[in-house]
Amino acid sequence: MATIRDVAQLAGVGVATASRVISGNGSFSAAAAERVHAAAAELGFRPSNVARALSLQSTGTIGVYVPDFRGPFYGPMLDAIDGELRRHGRHMVAVNGIGDEDARHQALSSAEFLIDRECDGIILASNDLRDSDIIAFKQRGVRLAIVNREVKGMKSHGFSVNHRQGGALAAQALLDHGHRRLAVISGPQHAQDNRQRMDGFFATLQAAGVNTDTLPVVHADFTAPGGWAATEQLLRGRTKFTGLFVANDQMAMSALSCLRLAGKSVPEDISVVGYDNTEMSAFLAPRLTTVDTRIDEMGLAACRLLINLSYGKELPIDRDFQPELVLRDSLRKIGR
Repeated sequence: MATIRDVAQLAGVGVATASRVISGNGSFSAAAAERVHAAAAELGFRPSNVARALSLQSTGTIGVYVPDFRGPFYGPMLDAIDGELRRHGRHMVAVNGIGDEDARHQALSSAEFLIDRECDGIILASNDLRDSDIIAFKQRGVRLAIVNREVKGMKSHGFSVNHRQGGALAAQALLDHGHRRLAVISGPQHAQDNRQRMDGFFATLQAAGVNTDTLPVVHADFTAPGGWAATEQLLRGRTKFTGLFVANDQMAMSALSCLRLAGKSVPEDISVVGYDNTEMSAFLAPRLTTVDTRIDEMGLAACRLLINLSYGKELPIDRDFQPELVLRDSLRKIGR
């Protein structure tokens, strides 16, 4: 089996130079890098991950925690993170919160798992962790990036879209299409991003003179079964509505099916606006009007922050994530 010394000898460089080229750290010329890579390929040399970790005090891995691998929301984020890490010769270790504990302790246990695996940095996407939990990880020296929430005192570590603006965009779209008799399927009340989008939604309606106290609101859990049950509850109610805002696309998808089963046509009887712009929203019948929250871009920025902190890179990092309304067939003007 070829060693780094063999590579260095064939490339005509010192062992230290060959090591820097293989690890991607330190200074070396483009010509030296070309010779080292050619020598490594000719010899079939593959660096030992263990040796690299010991020499660089790095495992070359970034850990990612998400609450759940199921559903369409976190997939684009994980894909963006994995692709960026691979471009830099690093890898992702992803864990979710499935288990017997409550949601907060699942997240805590998963974060500890990533710390125990000596990940060079950890990306957290959780509404269930307390600010104090995240701050405690930082105080232990863990390199952190936080996606889709804000933690007081950790602004430079956080990447979140303007959810208040996102909720406002959804409300304005319904108003612009003549809808004032509205209903809402909200996400979990404890979730920061859900509260923010609901604040923006209701504030926009109030500014337009809509009495939001009379709007039927059902709180669900961001899942398809939760969206179905919430839609059934709204249909059983006495308040009639022509427009429905659903706090994420996964619940909106099941709402579309539930409405159809109940004999309601979308958008002829009821217009529906979702939130997140997940991939499937463009391929439904009808295609779903929704708000793009740029979860993949947030994940990429969080990943780049940890690459810079962990591996001495200077990758550009975007911190301005503005939501965008995506108009499709599930929303129509009243009277058309």
